[in-house]
Amino acid sequence: MGRQKMAYACKFSMLLMLVAVASALTIESSTKDDLLQCESIVKNWAASSLIDGVQGDKLKLRDLLFFLHVPRTGGRTYFQCFLRKLYTSDLECPRSYDKLRFDPSQPNCRLMATHDDYSIMSKLPKESTSVVTILRNPVDRVFSTYEFSVEVAARFLIHPNLTSATQITGRLRPKARGVSTLDIWPWKYLVPWMREDLFGRREARKLGKVMGIRKRSYSYDMEDIVIPLPAFVNDPLAHEIIHNGATFQVAGLTNNSCLAESHKVRHCVRKHPVLGQHVLDVAKKRLDNMLYVGLTEEHKESAAMFANVVGVQVLSLLEALNSRTNQAVNNRTESEHDSSNQLRDSIDGQKLRETPSVKKIETADENTTVVKLMEAYEACISSLRKSQASRRVSSLKRISPANFSKEARLQVPETLLQQILLLNSLDVELYKHAQNIFAQQRKHFMQKLDTVEIQESMPSNSSGHYAQKAFWLAVTTVFVVLIIVLFVTSRRRTSKLKV
Repeated sequence: MGRQKMAYACKFSMLLMLVAVASALTIESSTKDDLLQCESIVKNWAASSLIDGVQGDKLKLRDLLFFLHVPRTGGRTYFQCFLRKLYTSDLECPRSYDKLRFDPSQPNCRLMATHDDYSIMSKLPKESTSVVTILRNPVDRVFSTYEFSVEVAARFLIHPNLTSATQITGRLRPKARGVSTLDIWPWKYLVPWMREDLFGRREARKLGKVMGIRKRSYSYDMEDIVIPLPAFVNDPLAHEIIHNGATFQVAGLTNNSCLAESHKVRHCVRKHPVLGQHVLDVAKKRLDNMLYVGLTEEHKESAAMFANVVGVQVLSLLEALNSRTNQAVNNRTESEHDSSNQLRDSIDGQKLRETPSVKKIETADENTTVVKLMEAYEACISSLRKSQASRRVSSLKRISPANFSKEARLQVPETLLQQILLLNSLDVELYKHAQNIFAQQRKHFMQKLDTVEIQESMPSNSSGHYAQKAFWLAVTTVFVVLIIVLFVTSRRRTSKLKV
């Protein structure tokens, strides 16, 4: 009897093993099939994306400038303190810091600045659009994203509860001018999440579920007040939006993408990280084709190059457009004058119909130069940083003693920093590529400066040469005149003697 039980047990164990092996083989086969299917999807997308290259000189500014603003890279200072000094508001594409809700073919649409990803290029005239962007060290960008999400969400803590904050915000947003942070990607996802979390933790403290505020070793781990940075980094929403966010944005594959296949491609890359290399290759190619790529960490040099690479061309382009506009106005005036004469001859007393006027395109300041642009930028950025710092301090007071600073970042454990680097491996590689592009831009810029200096020195040498020639010509002329005078004088004397 005992032997029979043992035999049954052995058979049952063997059956379980066979089922487990079969299940494992099925899962492995399914995983392989899924990987192959995903590989096909990602490769097809990458192949079609790499075909779309820039025709002509990529360093030449086109009619439409698209500023692809990667969040938390300092792009707002470029938009407010550079681009708005160059372009008047009527040259900005309508609602350009929100989803694309305009016809890009309208004649005065010259500047588009947006958090939308590169896929928006599918709605723009590619042959007449230049793209610029700024990238940042991935670890610092994750820190900054976390801090800004908390900062903006903390502003709502003036309300008694989450329901009140949500209802009042909902009533005020339609009446507000401009674009709300809650309408802009990725903050329209991150801020509501963080807002709900802050109110939840505050309610827990009020109800006594948390016995006071426990002392923490650093500001990024105060779970009684705000979601700790480690939990933020590992949250599914952070994986969807933040990690490798710059790569996906430049590639055009965010969850805000205009492309129908973007969700499948993004899902496949998240599931099979080995496929991320294809997305990275596309993002690198896109950077290569851009008019300008700046670096947050090289702020001053980036700003100088932006002014000289982009600013100069914007001024030149708008001047050329004005010239064409003025010519069109003159041609129209002459045409109307001729038509008026003909109509007066044929139809007595009939009035001419009014024709639409041609609007002159102007910069924000008609006397803008690169030097003045940089001076205005420095003044603007100083004012902007002061207002941002003041607002930040006011917001963080509501979640005190939590406080974010460069000093506080130094207290974050090395293990967490390494995890952030690992989760943003694509962004790390893209940032290295951006650094190489920046070095090439710097080299090209310095060569251009050297050429300008040589050209500027040539007129002074030439004028010295011309002055020297003029001097000898004057001396020769005077000498010739003297000879003629002496000759004439001698002839008169000879004539007097003969008489």
